[in-house]
Amino acid sequence: MKRLLLFVFKVYQRVISPLKPPTCRFYPTCSHYGVQAVSRFGALRGGWLTIKRIMKCHPFHPGGIDHVPEKWPSKNTNHSD
Repeated sequence: MKRLLLFVFKVYQRVISPLKPPTCRFYPTCSHYGVQAVSRFGALRGGWLTIKRIMKCHPFHPGGIDHVPEKWPSKNTNHSD
């Protein structure tokens, strides 16, 4: 499953992304974030972090620098911003 997700991200980066103008409001881009998250945490946890990141991609979120966490976020930590 991990390899499949990484393959999907790479296809998006090489085929679909070049066809669109650069509009990402985050650094790293969501697809790069997804590759890093899935590589670091596996398909389920990394996929969940990527989904949460993509859900922030809207005009009402300021964007900015949002790196993949080094460790899995604990339940006591609030990463909702």
